[in-house]
Order: sequence, then C-alpha cells, then structure tokens
Amino acid sequence: MTLTVLFCVDPLHPRRVDPHFSREAAAVRDHYGEIALIDHDSLQQGHVDAAIRAVPGDLGPVWYRGWMMTSEEYAALASALKQRGTILLTHPEDYQRAHELPGWHDTFAGITPSSVWRPLAPLEDPGDLSELVRALPAGPAVVKDYVKSRKHEWDEACFVPDVHNLPQLRTVVTKMVALQDQFLAGGLVIREYEDYDGGEARVWWVDGEPALIGPHPDSPEVEPEPDVDVVAPAVRSLGCRFITTDLARRADGEWRVVEVGDGQVSDLPSTVDPMDLYAHLPVPD
Repeated sequence: MTLTVLFCVDPLHPRRVDPHFSREAAAVRDHYGEIALIDHDSLQQGHVDAAIRAVPGDLGPVWYRGWMMTSEEYAALASALKQRGTILLTHPEDYQRAHELPGWHDTFAGITPSSVWRPLAPLEDPGDLSELVRALPAGPAVVKDYVKSRKHEWDEACFVPDVHNLPQLRTVVTKMVALQDQFLAGGLVIREYEDYDGGEARVWWVDGEPALIGPHPDSPEVEPEPDVDVVAPAVRSLGCRFITTDLARRADGEWRVVEVGDGQVSDLPSTVDPMDLYAHLPVPD
C-alpha cells in the first residue's frame, strides 16, 4: 500500500495544504505517497462532515499531520473518517494518552518533573489549591493545562517561585486560565520546576523506536544529543505508535522528559528534512 497522510487545508486556499505543512506534503508526494486535506477550522467549530468533505472515500489506513485538536475533536474525526472507509493509524485513546499530561505522566515517573493535576473547564475558577499541591515539595513550579503552558507569559501566567505560596499560586493559575480562555485543554497541571542546561531535543518515536532525533522548534539552531536509552522503556510502556518526547539535560547532568506529545500534532522544525521523519512512518500492508 501507499503512505497516505491527511494534512490541514489552507483556510485561504481550500485546494492547498496549509503553508505550515507544505514542505511535509511535498515530501510525501515526491516519494510517491498520497495526501488528502481536512478543514481544521470546521472541525473546531463542530462541523465534522464539512471538515472531511474533501477526503476521498475508502482511503484505508492513514496518518494525520496537522494542527493540534482536542481529544474530543480527534475522536469525532476518527469516527467520521471510519464511516467513509478511512482509518486513522493512531487510535483516539492513544492520541489522548500521548497528547494530555495525565495520560503519560505516571508512565514517565522518575524521568519527568513531578506533577499534580485536576480537571478544569475553560474559565472555571480554580478554587482552593492547597490540597492539590500538598504532594509537591516546596519550591518553584510551573502551571499549564493538560497540553500547553503560557511560557511566553512566564512571570504572570506560568512560573510560581514557591508552589506553597498559595495566594501567589492562585494568581498565576487564574491568569493562565484567563489567557487560555476557551482553549484551555482538559484541566489544570502544576509541575515541579527544574533547571536545564542548553536547549531541548525533540525525539520522534515510531512503534517504540527512535525514528528521528532533532532540535526543538523553539531552538532549531541547537541540536543536543540526548541519551534516548533513558527514555525508551517508558516510551514502549506507553504503547502509542507515533509520539514525541522533548528532552533536556538537567543541571546535574541527568536527561529529563520535559514533554510528551502525539507525533501527529508535534511541530517539525524548519531545519529538519521532512523525509528524515516520513521515511520511518510505516506503510500498512
């Protein structure tokens, strides 16, 4: 069979791939793969049938590469595609497990910062946080939702100098929730803060094996060489086909897992040749 990949459509040019993914789509085409387009905006608006209108029927097994979507949106997409004979190779449960911190955190315990979390709806008041953070040691922490942080608003909506300073913690959490607005994903996460030396590496894993080791999109000019053997057992235990791990070296020299993500929605740095990744995506029999 042929490698088939679903990409997001360009909102301004509905017959084209979104420019952010055009290099990847060209690489698939150049190596005799097939692509199809989904409308990410329609999917976010709840119009699933409209989102897949341009996807031909009976494509069979496909990979997705595009913008992030919620776990609920991904499940709806998978269901609608299945009814038309197209099967996403990442199951919705696997997508959620890799995409949201509560799904992967415990599997990576010991090699990722300790974290606590609880469900929280968009713009919901976080309430009393004392019980939630009781298990965390005193000291700095970062706050985020199940998927993303407000790291570009570091002091006001991400970093807390002392997690047990409850008024300060509540101020930062409240600001993060307000800035995430309707896009707050899943709930509230509070993570122990760690100091790292150098930039992060993004490791792409396919069926439990490291397929590509490269820079993080935030620092594409920095290419650390992480010890993937530290991470491999946890990746295999997680049991997802296509994921990423962002790794950084802590000040004491230990490699740590900063984030885990679903490989379909993790950004590929512009300095990386897309075929270095796509050559490793399995083509179903």
